[in-house]
Amino acid sequence: MAEDNQDRANPRRPAFFTPLSMDSQGGPESLDPARVTEVAHETAAVIVKTGRATHDPELTTKLVALVDDLGLSTIAELWADRPARTLPGALWRLYALREWVCRDAVGASADYTAGIRFADVPHVVAGVAEPPGPAELRALTDAILTGVFDGDLAIALERASGFCRVVAAGRAHLADDSDAHDPLWGSAQTRRAASLLTTADDLEACARLWRKGDLL
Repeated sequence: MAEDNQDRANPRRPAFFTPLSMDSQGGPESLDPARVTEVAHETAAVIVKTGRATHDPELTTKLVALVDDLGLSTIAELWADRPARTLPGALWRLYALREWVCRDAVGASADYTAGIRFADVPHVVAGVAEPPGPAELRALTDAILTGVFDGDLAIALERASGFCRVVAAGRAHLADDSDAHDPLWGSAQTRRAASLLTTADDLEACARLWRKGDLL
């Protein structure tokens, strides 16, 4: 019990291994696709388990800002190729959403605001503060990831899904408005809106899987 208490008091940051770093550690055989897949799922499970077990606000803050520390490319190497309806696939989408909002909070706010009246229920599910300006959306994506490590993970996934649906509605609406004067931009926005709707569906499915204990 004393050892357990000590581990909780001094949580260790999970180790990350990208395909490149695995190659340097163990030679070309380390790039075996099965091993890369295994590492992706292991790291996702360790991060979530560690964050949810320690109840340490400082660690939670570090895990929420993981991309700030490691870089989006490292996270992508770990998880971006995993199926959307898996734990690493879900984490990748949550971190990618946060990074997008951090980099373009003004644009995210414009898309979100444009979509609210077309997606009022997802807006409620997302739970963003009013009015949904840049700061509020940054706070929302941080709150979603905080919920992964210190809250109901399924609800966090559903909030992210709601966020995606509102942004998708906003992009589709803005695309319709732009068709007459900038059809290429409008077409690109329509494709992005469709992609976000797929992400929303995947995140909702992940929430159901988590509740059943099947999100691996």
